[in-house]
Amino acid sequence: MISTSQPQSRFRPYPRYFRPLVQYGPMLPSGAVPLAGGPGWFTHVEVISRTEPSRIAAADAVPSRMLTCLSAPRAPIAGIMMDEPRVMGILNVTPDSFSDGGDHNKAASASAHGVAMVEAGADIIDVGGESTRPCALEVPMEAEIARVEPAIASLSPRTKAVISIDTRKTAVAEVAVSAGAGIVNDVSGFTFDPTLARFCAHQHLAVCIMHSPDTPDKMQDQTDYAHLLLDIYDFLGHRIAQLEDVGIPKARMIIDPGIGFGKTATQNLAILRNLSIFHGHGVPLLVGASRKGFIRRYGGAEDPKSRMAGSLSVGIGAVAQGAQILRVHDVAETKQAVKLWSAVHQGVADDT
Repeated sequence: MISTSQPQSRFRPYPRYFRPLVQYGPMLPSGAVPLAGGPGWFTHVEVISRTEPSRIAAADAVPSRMLTCLSAPRAPIAGIMMDEPRVMGILNVTPDSFSDGGDHNKAASASAHGVAMVEAGADIIDVGGESTRPCALEVPMEAEIARVEPAIASLSPRTKAVISIDTRKTAVAEVAVSAGAGIVNDVSGFTFDPTLARFCAHQHLAVCIMHSPDTPDKMQDQTDYAHLLLDIYDFLGHRIAQLEDVGIPKARMIIDPGIGFGKTATQNLAILRNLSIFHGHGVPLLVGASRKGFIRRYGGAEDPKSRMAGSLSVGIGAVAQGAQILRVHDVAETKQAVKLWSAVHQGVADDT
């Protein structure tokens, strides 16, 4: 069970936090600092504290250690360079996921859809056998394995893309990795199963650490935060430190602030609006907002499958704040949107 108290670790929060005010363009002013080694840069930051009003300061006011975390290029993840936005395609092999439950819960259709997403431009395929939508109950380990193992075993030989297993359980991860997965994506931030982090360390796996205040069946009852952004930031910092302690280097970590997991619609917007703060951890940032309920609330799309436009809008907003990975259902459309956004903001090599 996830503990709602802060995990104990050697992580010590800064008294102040720094959110880069990200900009793009080929003409960099004096004092501009690159963001995470990517095309974005910043000259100023928002300085945020739990005890003082926020203020704007020049980048040279950021402590050197934090400035390094904000600016240093991110290490490749499972062989994938983090120098441009990457797309993680969602492959749910479940009967009850909120958007596509039942669409791909047979090995053949799952494999075919995974291949199609890779052909559309996905860099990673994230395979999940347990719905983590709000109010979802835990799926027995045996049932989760029965869903994901044949799907990954069928997909792995057909693609060179990296396969990620979306699970909270060591036993499921063991089977998935044997079948071909190279990343473990844990929505509990490696708090649900105490043995999963050590397994990932021993197998030299890349990991994605997500923030969620509780299990899916209870998380929407846990939306009270002392300070939304800073509580999430500190949770992720504690988890990074604890995973380092069991042998997973930061060079194999991704973080995810957990859009829709124990957050209200308004809180989701606040996280998306302030995403760049999370670059302070010095690891790639993943955003998974595709087709989620807050898009229905603000975009008026009742059917999850009709939320592509809203998902693209949110995804491009995340890329504009330097997010390295977008976890999406609509791969081809997301790739096209990212390419056009990049062409506008970074230019193209020629007009051919």
